[in-house]
Amino acid sequence: MRIPESEVGPAEDFTEHFDSIRSLARDGDNAGAIEVADGIAAAAADPLVICRALVLKLGRLFNLGRVQECPAVLDRAFDVLSERRTPALRGHLHALAGIIAASDSLERCVRHLVQAERELDNERGPTEETVVARHDLAVTYSYLGFHAQAAPLAERCYRAGQVLGLPSGDHALPEVAVRWAVSVDHLGDTESCVDMLRRVLRTWADRTEPRRLWPAEQYYYGYAAVRLRALGEQAEVDSALFTAEEHGWEVADLRMLAAACESIAEGDTAGALRGLERPTSPYTLGSAEPHRLRALAHAAEGNHRAAREADRKAIKVATSGTGQLRDRLVDGTRAQLDHEALRRTVEQYASEALTDPLTGLPNRRHFDRYVSRLAENGSDAAVGVIDLDGFKEVNTVYGHLSGDLVLQRVAAILARTLRQGDFVARYGGDEFVAVLPHTELSDAHRIGARIASAVADGDWDALVAGTPISVTIGWADLTEPFGVSGTLETADRAMLSRKRSNRKTVAAENP
Repeated sequence: MRIPESEVGPAEDFTEHFDSIRSLARDGDNAGAIEVADGIAAAAADPLVICRALVLKLGRLFNLGRVQECPAVLDRAFDVLSERRTPALRGHLHALAGIIAASDSLERCVRHLVQAERELDNERGPTEETVVARHDLAVTYSYLGFHAQAAPLAERCYRAGQVLGLPSGDHALPEVAVRWAVSVDHLGDTESCVDMLRRVLRTWADRTEPRRLWPAEQYYYGYAAVRLRALGEQAEVDSALFTAEEHGWEVADLRMLAAACESIAEGDTAGALRGLERPTSPYTLGSAEPHRLRALAHAAEGNHRAAREADRKAIKVATSGTGQLRDRLVDGTRAQLDHEALRRTVEQYASEALTDPLTGLPNRRHFDRYVSRLAENGSDAAVGVIDLDGFKEVNTVYGHLSGDLVLQRVAAILARTLRQGDFVARYGGDEFVAVLPHTELSDAHRIGARIASAVADGDWDALVAGTPISVTIGWADLTEPFGVSGTLETADRAMLSRKRSNRKTVAAENP
């Protein structure tokens, strides 16, 4: 992940510290860069300086594979920004949040990436911060195989950098086009792959001296040439590109894959196969690339059966996400319908003072007014306290941004599941309340079971993998002798009692 220039005021000038982070990152010392970023975040008073330091820390944590530490850093960064109008920083944070979420939830990842684009589009004119943010956004799209989204972003990023007068090798992203090219080869379109790789070599040779590219990009540019040679095409390889000083999993993968390509081109197929024994990150050039290179090696040695098997494996790996994307499309449509139902519910409540800003549901004040009016009129109703189970773990593991998405999804499910004329509000934190007018408690329990089932079936694994979400509901009759407060206390006690009962059941089933 790239590092933006610092733009701090003279009263609090951390320019040397930011320069130190860049230097350490260039040398591959991500741990040292994190230490300096932590120092800035601890010493600075300016929220924007703190946030920039946290952005740098996030990129280094990702490079080190310490993704589990990122949610807390993201939460702090977004908290620091709060309501400040900083589209570039906010967009950059969403871009980083996207790649951090990718391994757990494609849905959360894509939400962050789209939000990043929207934030960056609000920035007036190119700045180095927006260039850096779009750089990371393009790379993230490319890592995830969204090549059609990554390519125009990468081009826009580079052209904006040139408008700002940045060096010709800065923010050049041949990796995006190389990753796209090999992805089409994985699916059998070798002719298009060759055309795309040749275009990479022409484009960046015309725009800059390839050795002036940033180190990781030198490897990708060089890989375009060696990959062509592995396909039996003529290409000139500058071996110096593979000696650029850079560390990390990505460059280690590229060195291994490039060596295999060169071995294939030189006829050393056994050496190529030996060099492909360890797995690579799916982000580097896709999980199918080692299988495709094995197929090329086997074909070069005349073992066509093994070549066909390796090619089939490459295609299988390359298309493995297709079924999941279809599932996500169906789930996304369901979620959209839920949110449309929620929007219709929200439209009933025009006053912002009576609406929860996160979920769009009526807030606690609105609930109090509504249920008090029912009580004053002597209306019968069942009141339910709805508490989320496992929500604390979501915030701990994935951070508060993901927790907010869970609350929004639950709100949509509640609005969709309750009957027309029922009332639901967010009472606070992870607690909701429902009011069912003219409803006996026996019917309320049946409706509660339907709510619990709908929440449990919410495909939470796609949003917050490994942290299933459920609800526990306690009901009370509004005709309780102690009024509204007594009704809520009774419902709350019923909810807590049910929680204890559920825990005992789980403990008995899992001794």
